[in-house]
Amino acid sequence: MSYNEQLAQRLRTRLASDEGVSEKKMFGGLGFLLHGNMCCGVINDNLVARIGPDQYPDALKVRHARIMDFTGKPLKGFVYVEPPGIEDEDDLDTWVARCRHFVTGLPPKQPRAGHQPEDAETGKHVEQQESGN
Repeated sequence: MSYNEQLAQRLRTRLASDEGVSEKKMFGGLGFLLHGNMCCGVINDNLVARIGPDQYPDALKVRHARIMDFTGKPLKGFVYVEPPGIEDEDDLDTWVARCRHFVTGLPPKQPRAGHQPEDAETGKHVEQQESGN
């Protein structure tokens, strides 16, 4: 699998001011993590939105959103959003805000011993920013 680099760049732009952002190749695409927790990502041309179990039923009612069934079974709390649902910048902003809202409520994940996050584009190790909270 691959991912749409233009969509990835649109996500990078929206997450650039967040602390603790990292990128990781995952699900055959690219994931964006906040403090080690998956927030959103790109698989092929679809947005992967981690909106959490509480927002999940309502998210599935949004046009162009569908069950994320990457493994053959639904991943509750995650949806795919097809390209027509994120063409408009305001629509993408809304999805990123939903993801950010859920993920910022999770405790930060500590990096595994001896593991440093890598930039998905360059493969170079990146330093995670410490939260001032």
